[in-house]
Parts: sequence; structure tokens; C-alpha cells
Amino acid sequence: MNTNQDPNMNDQKKRRSMLIYIIVALVAYLLVSQALFPQIRNASVTKVDYSTFLTDIEQDKVKEVELNTGSGTIRYTLKDAEESHYNETTQFPNDTDLVSLLREHNVDFSAKIPDASGDLWLYMLLSYVLPLVIFIGGGWLLNRRLRKQMGDDNSMNFGSGGFFGGGMGGLGKSNAKMVKGEDTGVTFHDVAGQDEAKDSLVEIVSFLKNPDKYTAIGARCPRGALLVGPPGTGKTLLARAVAGEAGVPFFQISGSEFVEMFVGRGAAKVRDLFKQASEKAPCIVFIDEIDAVGKRRDTSINSNDEREQTLNQLLSEMDGFDNQKGIVVLAATNRPESLDQALLRPGRFDRRIPVELPDLAGREAILKIHADDVKMEPGIDLSVIAKSTPGASGADLANIINEAALRAVRNGRNRVSQEDLIESVDVVIAGEKKKSTVLSEHEKEVVSYHETGHAIVAAMQKGSAPVTKITIVPRTSGALGFTMQVDEDEHFLTTRQEAKDKIAVLCGGRAAEELIFGEMTTGASNDIERATALARAMVTQYGMSEKFGMVALGQQRNRYLGGGSELTCSEGTAQEIDAEVQRLVEEGHQTALKTLQENRFKLHEIAHYLQRKETITGQEFMNILTRDDGFAPKMAAAKTE
Repeated sequence: MNTNQDPNMNDQKKRRSMLIYIIVALVAYLLVSQALFPQIRNASVTKVDYSTFLTDIEQDKVKEVELNTGSGTIRYTLKDAEESHYNETTQFPNDTDLVSLLREHNVDFSAKIPDASGDLWLYMLLSYVLPLVIFIGGGWLLNRRLRKQMGDDNSMNFGSGGFFGGGMGGLGKSNAKMVKGEDTGVTFHDVAGQDEAKDSLVEIVSFLKNPDKYTAIGARCPRGALLVGPPGTGKTLLARAVAGEAGVPFFQISGSEFVEMFVGRGAAKVRDLFKQASEKAPCIVFIDEIDAVGKRRDTSINSNDEREQTLNQLLSEMDGFDNQKGIVVLAATNRPESLDQALLRPGRFDRRIPVELPDLAGREAILKIHADDVKMEPGIDLSVIAKSTPGASGADLANIINEAALRAVRNGRNRVSQEDLIESVDVVIAGEKKKSTVLSEHEKEVVSYHETGHAIVAAMQKGSAPVTKITIVPRTSGALGFTMQVDEDEHFLTTRQEAKDKIAVLCGGRAAEELIFGEMTTGASNDIERATALARAMVTQYGMSEKFGMVALGQQRNRYLGGGSELTCSEGTAQEIDAEVQRLVEEGHQTALKTLQENRFKLHEIAHYLQRKETITGQEFMNILTRDDGFAPKMAAAKTE
């Protein structure tokens, strides 16, 4: 059998088999009904009154009569009627002359004295029991066949072939996908930018390969490792790489698949998962998004009993299995603060492995891995792209390479150029160019001054990242333009002055609008949001406020999902925080206004140039800004205190 068969194809085959079974069962039921109840096959009944019945007899229209003494009804057929049609009436009480009348007109008649209990049992048997037996029996046979077929597949979905895809036959099955280690197609060579995480997992691989070396000294393999980091950083890829390096079976399941509507089913799935893992040991069990089932328990009256039972079963299984067999549980989450503390203690998840966003060297290494799968022109410099994408995840970088390849195809080329890569960075960061949006000349002028304002304030700031690109081409993200800055070196710390400089740069666009047009537009909404967020973080998290000093006044809600922060102070202090945030933003605003006022002529010159060209490079911008035409700025003296 093909070991690389697509699981979706298996699901389609199972659905087709189930549909065929349902059709066959319905046809069988209809055939049984036709065979066992011929009297109702095509029969039609006409209700008549008793006087009509007597009139038909007297006019010699009646062929035969059946008297049902149990129900008191009379069924009779007419001589000229179809065989499957009969009339029905209710017998008139105390009519002793009926038999004589029938004999007088030579009508065949008979009496039916039913056995009530016998007819009832026969009716129940044929109407309810027999179809149910056929239905369940056929489902059981089909389930056995499907499970047998799945048992021969190396990439099978355990328990998914139950009654109607997870009913009776799939009750309590884990639905975990198992792949042989060598079939994952991933090793540590396919993972870049996560050297520290790989180093933490190498020991687990070594134990799975050579357990005797560790048991000889009395060491035990970690029961579990928790991979923690932002989305797209390669947590699942790392787990598959561990299985690929160790060459052991790999069970993968999402935490949400344990959560069921019926109490007890989630716990049954956990038991089934670890039972399968025990049979395939040594192996790796990977639970993705474990926060869906491992959330912290509480005493709330609205707590989810099913989820807590599932979590309790997971805790019990992780405590109970014999890790000398080599069962390692890996889990991934980007919400570690929400996990139950009992799940995080040593003996369950012994190691917490951060899988952070890659640094400059890591981004370049990731780009190289994905670029190997794409045809590139000679002389491509991926370090430029790596510098242009601070804060990008591995998934973002893979998308940049793919977007560059798509752009090359659209332009009729068979190799990716440096220009394709640079443009793909803009696509991933700001979206595609929006062809349907055409700015008026006045709006284009406003956007030009806005973006030039950002660029000049950034260029005047000490230690600010150099401007590499300015554009006023609208993007699908909603931006009417943007100014790109790229740090020459990787920075992991931000000083108080650098934070204030960033706020000033963010205020540069609105300051240019006020200075040139004496008016404000909605184009600065995103700048205002980012400047306010940075100022609030300076006050509540970084301790960079002169008024409050080194005091934490807020708590970050989620480090990896960008959930912002919430205040942990009194209402009175919160009002003072708002005033301090407003002061910091206004200080940056005034700095931007002052900087642009001092460089007003360069602001006009660069804005008009940008309006004509729509997109200019950082080098073009700096050439105009530093050109000595009597208005060149004094770069060295441009410091903000």
C-alpha cells in the first residue's frame, strides 16, 4: 500500500463507503417491506359510510367482503374496481341481517379474528427490530472493513472510521495521526534560526536512539517538553524533526480534538492515545495548541466539567506511563500563562523550550533553506532581505520567498530576482499594491508630505534606523503609503531616548500635515495608535517615566499573541498614567514639529520629488536631504534630548 497516501483521500473514500452503505441499507429495507407487507404495497383505500356499503350490495356491485371482528371494520372490493383498491366502512351495531343480505346477492365474505398479541409482536419485529438489526449490523461490518483498511496504512487516522465517521465505532478514539519517523521527511537540517531549541531537543533524540546509555547510569528521559513561542516560529516543525532524527513513530493531535460535547469522551480519547503510544513505543506524542485542553482549572460555577476531566486524564496518563519505554510527549502553545500549573511541573513537562522569533542570522538561514527550493538569479543577496524583516517569523520568511517566486512567474521570468524579493517584503508587510485606489492630486500631495515628514524626523534622530524606502502607492492593507526603516545591526535593548525618538518619528507625519496644510487628516490613525502604545509601555512596563519611576503599573496579557497590557493600579493612578502618556506623545509631537520647521525647504523638495516618482529609495532620499544647496541640515547637531 502507498505509505504516503493523502489522509484527505482516505477520508473521501470512507465517506463514499458510508454513503454507499446507507443507500444499500435503505434499498434493503424497502425490499423487505415490499416482501413482508404485500398487502400495503400499492393498495389504496376509500372510506365510505355504511349506507353506501349496503347500496353497493343491493346493486350487485360488491365482489367480496372481509369482516374484521377485532376492529369492527368492513373491507370490500367492487367488481369493476382495480385489484389493489378497496372500500372501508364501520360495521353498523346489531345489524343481524348483513350475512343474509350477502348470501342473497352471492357475495363472498369472510371474518378475520386477529390474534392481537401475535400481530403486535410481528408488527414490532418487522417494522422496528429488523430494520435496526440490518442497519447496525451493516454499520458494524463496514466499520470493521474501514478499520482494517486503515490498519494497513502508515499514515492512518485512528478511530476516524467509526459509525458515521466517529459515532458508535469511533467513540473514545483519539483521532491521532501516526507517521513513521522516517516518513516525516524532516530533520534538524531542515530547521534554521532555532539553534537553542534544537540543542535542547538533541538529548531527547539521543535517548530515543540509545536508551541503554542513559538507563545504565540511572538517568531517565524527560517525560515531556513544552515548545513555547509566537505563531509561525516552527514549533510543529521542530517536533517532526525530533521524530525524523530519532526514526520513531510520531503521533500528532491538536488539543481542540480532545474537547467534546459529551462528558467523558475527551478523557477516553486521552486514554486511547496513550494506549496506542505504549504499543508503538519508543515514540513521540505531539499535542499542538495544548492550551485548548490544558487551561488552568478554577472553582468557578461555570467551569467546563468535560475539559477538566480531559485535563485530569492527561495529567494521570503523563504520570502513569513508563518512560523507560521511550514515550516522549511534546506540546506546543503560544499561551503558556494560561496552562494549568500541574501540567507544567517536573515529571510531566520537564522542559520548557522557547521557540522565539529568529534573529538576523536566523532569518538569513531560514531564507536560504526556502530559497533552495526556488530558482534564483545569480548574485542574490539574502542578507538584505533578512535586515528588512525584523520581527518576521519563519512562516513569514517562507511566504516572502513564495511571493517572490509568484511575482517572477507573473512577470514572465523563470528565475527570482533581487527586485522580486524586495517587492515581496513590501507585499508581506503592507500588502499588494492597490490598483483600484486612485488618489487625487491633492491627496497624493498630502500623503507625500506625510511620509516625507516621517523620513526627515527619522533621519534627524540620533541612532535611528536609516530610511531605505518611501512610497505613496496605496496597499491592500489600507495604508496609502509607508516609510521603511532598516537597522544596520540587530538590537535587543531599547533605551529611553530611543523610545522617545520612535514616538517623534511616528508623530512626523501628522506634524508635516499641520505645518504645511494647517489641517489634520485620518492618515495618521495608525501612527497615533503605535505612539500611544509605546508611550504607555514606557510608563507602565519599562519604568521610563520620570513621574512614576521604576514601578510596574501594568501587566502584559499575552507575550506571544500581541495582546497588549492591562493596568494593575488604582483608578486615581490610572488617570495620572493617562496624563503622563499624553505628555510623552505631545513631547514627541513637538520634537517632530521643531525638526520639520528647521528643515522646511527640504521637506518641500523631497515631498514634490516623491509625488512625481511615487516610490524612492533611501539613497535618493539621503542624496536630496544632504545636498548642499544652502538648505542642507546639520545632521550632527540634530539631537533630541
